Amino acid sequence: MSLNVLGAISLAAEGGEGEGFHAPTPAEFYQPLIGHGDFAITRPMVVLAISVALIAWFLVATTKRAAVVPGKGQWVTENAYNFVRNGVARDIIGSHDFLKFVPLLFSMFMLILVNNLFGIIPPIQYPTMSRIGFPIALTLLVFVIYHAVGIKKNGAWGHIKHMIPPGLPKGIYVLIIPLELLTYFVTRPLTLALRLFGNMFAGHMLLLLFITGGEYMLIHGGLGLKVAGVGSFGMAFVLTAFEGLIEFLQAYIFTLLAATYIAGSLADEH
Repeated sequence: MSLNVLGAISLAAEGGEGEGFHAPTPAEFYQPLIGHGDFAITRPMVVLAISVALIAWFLVATTKRAAVVPGKGQWVTENAYNFVRNGVARDIIGSHDFLKFVPLLFSMFMLILVNNLFGIIPPIQYPTMSRIGFPIALTLLVFVIYHAVGIKKNGAWGHIKHMIPPGLPKGIYVLIIPLELLTYFVTRPLTLALRLFGNMFAGHMLLLLFITGGEYMLIHGGLGLKVAGVGSFGMAFVLTAFEGLIEFLQAYIFTLLAATYIAGSLADEH
């Protein structure tokens, strides 16, 4: 609906002609830097590499001289680690098995959080997770670990049996088994990846829409549209603040669900 409204505004600003404001499209997220097509080096790839370097530097720099009374950097690192360790891994997986999965969950949380926050931090202003390939890669990692842990715990057949609800009438299994296998092998990983991707993509698209639309109205519009352009920029600032909260929540939710799936694979065979 917002796209249609801005499209109508652009026509009015151009005196009714078809040349005017062009709303952002999904092509804005591709941004190849070197090459083109499937093997191009793109902006999100570079941003992800930068995030890995920054996270590694920050964690090493704030912990190599850890003190009993932490400085600001050490305090941030310790609180982020304890948040994932105690608030996610231990609470969800349980005190017996959680420690071995803390490095994985903490790494995923930091990687997703930093790359999400890049969407509102100048001059990068690009949420890497708005490119579907990155959420898919993280999801595949989670589900390879999920199945590997389940097979190690209960064996291959026991792991498959664990996916099927116990105590059902035998006649209904012909319907339940395909549905449950579809859930564990397709639906769960698909929804985990799409949830992260969809929120980052939609949020950044809205920001682009309000910023580019506001710029267009301020430059090309009459007095009324210039006033609307100021409002559009105001909405962009509001969305930026709101998106910061969403970006943290998405990193938390993805990590929480990853811990939940791993906890399910550790359960004993029915």
